[in-house]
Formats: sequence, structure tokens, C-alpha cells
Amino acid sequence: MASIKKRINKDGSETYRVQVRMKGYPPQNATFPTKTKAKHWAQQTESAIREGRYFHQAEAKKRTFAEMVDRYVETILPLKPKSISAQKQQLLWWKEEFQSLVLAEVTQSLIAEKRDKLKQLKSIRGGFYSPATVNRFLAVLSHAFSVAIKEWEWTKENPVLRVRKMQEPSGRIRFLSDEERKRLLKVCMESNSRYLFPIVVLALSSGARKSEILGLRWRDVDFERNQVVLHETKNKERRTFPLRGMALDLVSALDEAKATDGFLFPGKNPNVPYDIRRPWENALKKAEFQDFKFHDLRHSAASYLAMTGASLVEIAAILGHKTLRMVKRYTHLSDDHMGDVVARMNEKIFS
Repeated sequence: MASIKKRINKDGSETYRVQVRMKGYPPQNATFPTKTKAKHWAQQTESAIREGRYFHQAEAKKRTFAEMVDRYVETILPLKPKSISAQKQQLLWWKEEFQSLVLAEVTQSLIAEKRDKLKQLKSIRGGFYSPATVNRFLAVLSHAFSVAIKEWEWTKENPVLRVRKMQEPSGRIRFLSDEERKRLLKVCMESNSRYLFPIVVLALSSGARKSEILGLRWRDVDFERNQVVLHETKNKERRTFPLRGMALDLVSALDEAKATDGFLFPGKNPNVPYDIRRPWENALKKAEFQDFKFHDLRHSAASYLAMTGASLVEIAAILGHKTLRMVKRYTHLSDDHMGDVVARMNEKIFS
């Protein structure tokens, strides 16, 4: 119930003090210059308390945006070691923009305004931030608000959810032709680096990421089943991939102490993985490759799987994709293969 009391101030003006008391909740008080405003506030407050909104709103008007960022950086980012550096930088940028605001003041329109500002910023490489980068800024901000809602009960709304994300270009697809593959493998085999050739073969035969391959330890290799177990993956899910053919031969031939817990490809310091950057760059230069990255070996592996008849579900399982969305980029290669199959069938039955 709400009670409203009229007060006469020393200067003769009138104010109305309203108190809302509801069972199970602390009393809420406010003062207004008119009785109409006092009644309106009382009605809104009673409704918000019944619906469980009021105290979240009050907290959002008390907690600052800077407090949310500081607590997130301190308690949540350490749980994401691979993202901590980039996301801390992104959050500190948001903190600088909203430094003086409480959470209730950070609105959809303000975030959209800052999103457009991000699009005009220069990256350390000299170009403007890409749509993907801007979306990463929005993503970490959205997660901070989600944690503030679900765990800390500092606010009830996540304004980022109503902000339009930037449209990102289709994923880059670059894979090796047969001639390019032969040329690359030849220069890798001739490289002064003893690990470059087996690493590239492993990437092409498995579709594993560079970080996954370089992080492999001997305990991850199962020679009984001829497979490798990946414990540290991008999507944080354990997966395996088969070791077959040349990849199996090359891994088996490595003369490191297989009984130890060391890396398959150790660096000069055996406790650190091998640094492939320079040998890889030299190989690309010698093979006269343009616009080719190590990650394109993963695209190549997926492309070869599609062209040899693997289904999208099978490709997704081998690459470790949770959904088929990322794998659908190879659909046209699978379609081409099916076209060849149908052509051979027609030639056989109608010739």
C-alpha cells in the first residue's frame, strides 16, 4: 500500500512525500512537487515490485558501468585465458566511453552510436576496424551485461541485444589445387626445418588448426587406434582425428621420446611448442604462393574431403564444427563430385 503525505515547506511551497510498503519488501520513499506525480510513482513502484523489476532498476541506477567492467575483468576474463588480452582491451575501450554513466544510462542508442564510432577507428595495422572486429567489441560487452543480469543482479536489461550487428563478409575460402599442393609439399620436404613437412602433412590430412597441431603431446597420440586426441580446441570440446597414410608414417618416425609427456614438435626449449612462423614463410616464398595462410590448409583438407564424397556432417565432425553453417561453404565442391558420379552412371547405362 502507498501512503502520501502533504508537506508545507518554509517558503510556502507544497511537496508530497510518498511511501510504498509491501509485505516482504523494505519501504520505498520519494518526494514530489505534485500529488499527481506522487501517485504515478507509487503505482509504478508497486507494479515493478510485484513483477520483480523494481530492485533491479534501483541497482542499475546505483551501479556504474565502470564497476561492471572492472568486476568482469577481475572475475570472468581469467576464465577465458585465450581471449583475455583482446577482450580486456575491448572492455577498457567501452569503459573509457561510458566512464561516467550508471548501468541504467547505457542505452541501446548510446551503444549504437559507439558502434558507429568503432567503424571509424584505425587498427594497429593502419586500416579501419573490420565488421568482424566491431562485432567482437559488441559481443564481449553483451556478455558482460548478461553476467551482470544473471549472476550479480545489477540490472535487468541487456541493451546490446537490441543493437544491430555489422554484416560480415562471407568466410574466406582458399584451398590448394593439385599442382599447388605438390609444389608446397616439395619445398616443405626440402626445408631446413625437420618439423615443417610433417606439420603440413598433418594439417592437410586432418584439417586440424595450427594451434591444435603445435600443442600436441605424445600422450595425445593413440598408436593402437591410430588416432590423435585433441583436448584443447577452439570450441572447448574434445575431439579426435584419424592418423592414416603418410601422416601416420611421419608421426611414427619422429624420434622424440614417446614415453614422455613432451610435445610432438618441441621448440628449442622443450617445454615450448615449435615456432613454425619463419620456416612456413620461407616455404611460401620459395613456392611462390600469394595470399595463402596456414589456416588455408584446413580449408584444403575440408575441400578434399568434399571432393572425395564426404558428407557435410562427416566434414563437420572431422573439423570439429558444432553446426553445419561453417561447412556449407564446401557444398559446391560436394555438388561437383555428385555431378561426376551421376555423369559416370549415365555414361555407363546409356552408352
